[in-house]
Amino acid sequence: MISPPMQDAPQDTDVAAIASVPKTEVVGLKHFKRLMPLLQRLEQVGCERDKAGNRRLFMSDYCATVLLYLFNPMINSLRMLQETLGLPHVFKALGVPRFSLGSFSESVRIFDPQQLKQIIEELAVELVPFSKDPRLAELKHALTLVDSTVLAGLTRLVQAGSDQTRYNTARDGRTLHGWRLHMQLDLQTFCPRKMELAGARNAGKNRENNVLRQSLQAGLCYVGDGGYADRALFDDIVTAASSYVVRMREDCVFTVVEERLLSREALDANVVRDAVVRLGTPDAEEMNHAVRIIEVQVEPHQRRVRNKRSGAKTHNHSTDRLVIVTNLIDLPAELIALIYLYRYTIELFFRLFKHLLGMRHLLSQRKEGVEIQVYCCVIACMLINLQTGKKPTKAMVLVLGWYLLGVATEQDVMNHLNRPDNRGVKLRAKEELWKKLGY
Repeated sequence: MISPPMQDAPQDTDVAAIASVPKTEVVGLKHFKRLMPLLQRLEQVGCERDKAGNRRLFMSDYCATVLLYLFNPMINSLRMLQETLGLPHVFKALGVPRFSLGSFSESVRIFDPQQLKQIIEELAVELVPFSKDPRLAELKHALTLVDSTVLAGLTRLVQAGSDQTRYNTARDGRTLHGWRLHMQLDLQTFCPRKMELAGARNAGKNRENNVLRQSLQAGLCYVGDGGYADRALFDDIVTAASSYVVRMREDCVFTVVEERLLSREALDANVVRDAVVRLGTPDAEEMNHAVRIIEVQVEPHQRRVRNKRSGAKTHNHSTDRLVIVTNLIDLPAELIALIYLYRYTIELFFRLFKHLLGMRHLLSQRKEGVEIQVYCCVIACMLINLQTGKKPTKAMVLVLGWYLLGVATEQDVMNHLNRPDNRGVKLRAKEELWKKLGY
């Protein structure tokens, strides 16, 4: 049993203890009505040991409270979440009783986070696709951006000595631990196709290219940075009937098979080289497909690095060329450069994911708890898409937060969503900026 029997509704003493949380600060709970039937199927997950039948905190309740935390900016800690559930109208809307901190922390040990993937797949079918860049009409595969990000947090003592969760060392010598989220982002829906939570150390079986290799699908174009530059992975992607656009190191080794002339459009896109090559040294095993190298001239930016011995910060110039490798032999070179430019969209998603939807503060440090919060965070992004029909943005999440706080009305939210679209002007200004930056 996870927790002692609790009362079905909050008592007067509980309500008096949380009088500092006004009722108007927790609104918009009606939107949970669409999600609660999906979460209800999780109620019996992990209940095999509950022979007495007196469990009060189920997985469905746990996920509902996490989503409440993600959607409401007023709730910024586990204790505030606990107090919010003590409000009568919140209990009436969610049906989740006020929990104890200990039971909430320990409950994730018996929950199965993988059950949430089925809900994500069902919601994904309903997602509204966004308009595709007309310049990419020739690309038949769906653009899928791949990358990983570290979810830093204090790990439990039992994991503190694990090399899997260690990812860096602080200036004072402390070992930093955390989790790494590997993600495949569908560019057209701005929602993940696949996710995998692993130790923060980017090595061995948890290395980015090895994680991607385990979940390859047909009909996709995988776009990634240098962490996915692996000849064996490229062969596996082609074998899976997909394609790839991946950045390579500037000093990568290859043998030129054919140099191609650059068109005016390619030169305008700052492409300086287009060649069919053979990757690796001359004596390396031949790959199962033709490989193409696209080099793009970019303006180098200064990176601040720290001397490990002295601790002093110095400026280090990065490369002025992007070396992109792909198996898309017939696609114009300027479109290959454009596809890789879209890779940075996943960084925007990670920003929304970690900063705006609460992933900087982990409600649980256990692996199962982190996975549940990650999957609930994806569900939150999907709900924003389904409710608004638009890509989640910082301004949109801010307005929704004001609405959930009772500061903005539903009409205010509609006015924000129906504002005139000035993307044409903004995109032209953005293109000018990219040209100044050398892209």
